[in-house]
Amino acid sequence: MTLQPNKEHIYSTLLPKPAHTPNQEWLACMVASWCAGSGVLPAYLGLESADFSALNQTYFPDYSLPTQAASGKQLDFSRMAERQDLINVLKDSSNPQINDVDWIIAILVAGCLGEDHLWHDLGLWSRPQLTALLQYNFPELAAKNVHDMKWKKFLYKQLCETQGVYLCRVPSCEFCADYLNCYETEN
Repeated sequence: MTLQPNKEHIYSTLLPKPAHTPNQEWLACMVASWCAGSGVLPAYLGLESADFSALNQTYFPDYSLPTQAASGKQLDFSRMAERQDLINVLKDSSNPQINDVDWIIAILVAGCLGEDHLWHDLGLWSRPQLTALLQYNFPELAAKNVHDMKWKKFLYKQLCETQGVYLCRVPSCEFCADYLNCYETEN
Protein backbone atom coordinates (compact mmCIF):
# COMPACT_ATOMS: atom_id res chain seq x y z
CA MET A 1 0.00 0.00 0.00
CA THR A 2 1.37 3.42 -1.01
CA LEU A 3 0.57 6.31 1.30
CA GLN A 4 -0.35 9.63 -0.25
CA PRO A 5 1.91 12.47 0.88
CA ASN A 6 0.51 14.88 3.43
CA LYS A 7 -0.59 18.19 1.87
CA GLU A 8 0.62 20.23 4.86
CA HIS A 9 4.11 18.72 4.54
CA ILE A 10 4.17 19.38 0.79
CA TYR A 11 2.96 22.94 1.40
CA SER A 12 5.77 23.59 3.90
CA THR A 13 8.27 22.22 1.37
CA LEU A 14 6.86 24.40 -1.40
CA LEU A 15 6.67 27.54 0.68
CA PRO A 16 9.22 27.41 3.51
CA LYS A 17 9.22 31.19 3.85
CA PRO A 18 6.52 33.83 3.41
CA ALA A 19 5.12 34.03 -0.11
CA HIS A 20 6.26 36.81 -2.43
CA THR A 21 2.70 37.29 -3.68
CA PRO A 22 -0.72 36.20 -2.44
CA ASN A 23 -1.10 34.05 -5.57
CA GLN A 24 2.06 32.14 -4.66
CA GLU A 25 0.54 31.13 -1.34
CA TRP A 26 -2.80 30.05 -2.87
CA LEU A 27 -1.00 28.19 -5.63
CA ALA A 28 1.12 26.43 -3.01
CA CYS A 29 -2.07 25.25 -1.27
CA MET A 30 -3.57 24.03 -4.56
CA VAL A 31 -0.34 22.33 -5.66
CA ALA A 32 0.10 20.66 -2.26
CA SER A 33 -3.45 19.33 -2.35
CA TRP A 34 -3.01 18.24 -5.97
CA CYS A 35 0.21 16.41 -5.15
CA ALA A 36 -1.55 14.72 -2.22
CA GLY A 37 -4.42 13.56 -4.42
CA SER A 38 -7.06 16.09 -3.35
CA GLY A 39 -9.26 18.19 -5.61
CA VAL A 40 -10.06 17.56 -9.26
CA LEU A 41 -7.31 19.41 -11.08
CA PRO A 42 -5.97 17.36 -14.00
CA ALA A 43 -2.48 16.93 -15.38
CA TYR A 44 -0.47 20.15 -15.33
CA LEU A 45 -3.12 21.65 -12.98
CA GLY A 46 -5.17 22.36 -16.10
CA LEU A 47 -2.42 24.54 -17.57
CA GLU A 48 -0.63 24.08 -20.86
CA SER A 49 2.66 22.21 -20.43
CA ALA A 50 4.81 25.33 -20.99
CA ASP A 51 2.75 27.37 -18.51
CA PHE A 52 3.00 24.57 -15.94
CA SER A 53 6.80 24.57 -16.31
CA ALA A 54 6.89 28.36 -16.02
CA LEU A 55 4.74 28.27 -12.88
CA ASN A 56 7.01 25.61 -11.36
CA GLN A 57 10.15 27.63 -12.15
CA THR A 58 8.65 30.93 -11.02
CA TYR A 59 7.19 29.89 -7.69
CA PHE A 60 8.56 26.47 -6.77
CA PRO A 61 12.01 26.18 -8.39
CA ASP A 62 13.34 23.91 -5.64
CA TYR A 63 10.46 21.45 -5.96
CA SER A 64 10.08 19.15 -8.96
CA LEU A 65 6.34 19.01 -9.47
CA PRO A 66 4.82 15.89 -10.99
CA THR A 67 2.92 16.53 -14.22
CA GLN A 68 0.05 14.19 -13.33
CA ALA A 69 -2.39 14.51 -10.46
CA ALA A 70 -1.74 11.98 -7.69
CA SER A 71 -5.48 11.26 -7.69
CA GLY A 72 -5.25 10.08 -11.28
CA LYS A 73 -8.29 12.22 -12.14
CA GLN A 74 -8.59 13.34 -15.70
CA LEU A 75 -11.03 16.06 -16.67
CA ASP A 76 -12.64 16.09 -20.08
CA PHE A 77 -12.51 19.66 -21.35
CA SER A 78 -14.49 18.59 -24.43
CA ARG A 79 -17.60 18.46 -22.24
CA MET A 80 -17.06 22.08 -21.25
CA ALA A 81 -18.58 23.95 -24.17
CA GLU A 82 -18.45 27.19 -22.20
CA ARG A 83 -14.72 26.97 -21.43
CA GLN A 84 -13.60 29.87 -23.62
CA ASP A 85 -16.56 32.00 -22.54
CA LEU A 86 -15.68 31.41 -18.89
CA ILE A 87 -12.04 32.30 -19.62
CA ASN A 88 -13.24 35.52 -21.29
CA VAL A 89 -15.45 36.49 -18.32
CA LEU A 90 -12.48 36.06 -15.99
CA LYS A 91 -9.99 37.81 -18.30
CA ASP A 92 -12.35 40.76 -18.77
CA SER A 93 -12.56 41.29 -15.03
CA SER A 94 -8.97 40.46 -14.07
CA ASN A 95 -6.62 42.84 -12.31
CA PRO A 96 -4.26 44.00 -15.12
CA GLN A 97 -1.39 44.52 -12.66
CA ILE A 98 -1.13 40.82 -11.82
CA ASN A 99 1.35 38.97 -14.03
CA ASP A 100 0.25 35.41 -13.25
CA VAL A 101 -3.50 35.92 -13.60
CA ASP A 102 -3.64 33.77 -16.76
CA TRP A 103 -2.40 30.79 -14.73
CA ILE A 104 -5.06 31.48 -12.10
CA ILE A 105 -7.74 31.70 -14.80
CA ALA A 106 -6.75 28.38 -16.37
CA ILE A 107 -6.71 26.64 -12.99
CA LEU A 108 -10.07 28.16 -11.97
CA VAL A 109 -11.68 27.02 -15.22
CA ALA A 110 -10.31 23.49 -14.71
CA GLY A 111 -11.75 23.53 -11.20
CA CYS A 112 -15.16 24.47 -12.59
CA LEU A 113 -15.34 21.01 -14.17
CA GLY A 114 -15.49 19.41 -10.75
CA GLU A 115 -18.73 18.57 -9.05
CA ASP A 116 -18.03 19.88 -5.55
CA HIS A 117 -17.66 23.42 -4.22
CA LEU A 118 -15.05 25.29 -6.26
CA TRP A 119 -12.63 25.67 -3.35
CA HIS A 120 -12.73 21.89 -2.79
CA ASP A 121 -12.27 21.14 -6.49
CA LEU A 122 -9.28 23.49 -6.67
CA GLY A 123 -7.65 21.96 -3.62
CA LEU A 124 -7.81 25.13 -1.57
CA TRP A 125 -8.15 24.60 2.16
CA SER A 126 -11.11 26.89 2.84
CA ARG A 127 -13.75 28.96 1.11
CA PRO A 128 -12.26 32.20 2.51
CA GLN A 129 -9.04 31.38 0.60
CA LEU A 130 -11.03 31.21 -2.64
CA THR A 131 -12.84 34.43 -1.79
CA ALA A 132 -9.52 36.20 -1.15
CA LEU A 133 -8.04 34.77 -4.38
CA LEU A 134 -11.00 36.04 -6.40
CA GLN A 135 -10.97 39.45 -4.68
CA TYR A 136 -7.26 39.83 -5.40
CA ASN A 137 -7.29 38.68 -9.03
CA PHE A 138 -10.80 39.77 -10.07
CA PRO A 139 -11.79 42.57 -7.68
CA GLU A 140 -14.70 44.01 -9.69
CA LEU A 141 -16.18 40.59 -10.38
CA ALA A 142 -15.81 39.44 -6.76
CA ALA A 143 -17.45 42.66 -5.52
CA LYS A 144 -20.60 41.72 -7.45
CA ASN A 145 -21.14 38.69 -5.20
CA VAL A 146 -22.94 40.81 -2.58
CA HIS A 147 -25.10 37.93 -1.28
CA ASP A 148 -22.24 35.44 -0.81
CA MET A 149 -23.43 33.07 -3.53
CA LYS A 150 -21.34 29.91 -3.98
CA TRP A 151 -18.44 30.91 -6.22
CA LYS A 152 -18.89 28.31 -8.96
CA LYS A 153 -22.58 29.14 -9.26
CA PHE A 154 -21.73 32.84 -9.15
CA LEU A 155 -19.20 32.51 -11.99
CA TYR A 156 -21.71 30.68 -14.13
CA LYS A 157 -24.36 33.26 -13.30
CA GLN A 158 -21.95 35.96 -14.51
CA LEU A 159 -21.30 33.93 -17.65
CA CYS A 160 -25.02 33.65 -18.33
CA GLU A 161 -25.52 37.36 -17.79
CA THR A 162 -22.77 38.23 -20.29
CA GLN A 163 -24.50 35.92 -22.79
CA GLY A 164 -27.90 37.49 -22.09
CA VAL A 165 -29.23 34.21 -20.70
CA TYR A 166 -31.24 34.41 -17.51
CA LEU A 167 -32.10 31.04 -16.03
CA CYS A 168 -33.76 32.17 -12.82
CA ARG A 169 -37.49 31.70 -12.79
CA VAL A 170 -38.13 34.85 -10.74
CA PRO A 171 -36.46 38.27 -10.85
CA SER A 172 -35.15 38.07 -7.29
CA CYS A 173 -32.93 35.39 -5.78
CA GLU A 174 -34.66 35.73 -2.42
CA PHE A 175 -37.84 34.29 -3.93
CA CYS A 176 -36.25 31.59 -6.09
CA ALA A 177 -36.96 27.93 -5.27
CA ASP A 178 -33.21 27.20 -5.59
CA TYR A 179 -32.16 29.94 -3.13
CA LEU A 180 -30.85 27.52 -0.47
CA ASN A 181 -28.83 25.60 -3.08
CA CYS A 182 -26.97 28.78 -4.00
CA TYR A 183 -26.61 30.41 -0.59
CA GLU A 184 -26.50 27.62 2.00
CA THR A 185 -23.51 27.34 4.32
CA GLU A 186 -20.56 25.40 2.92
CA ASN A 187 -18.80 22.78 5.02
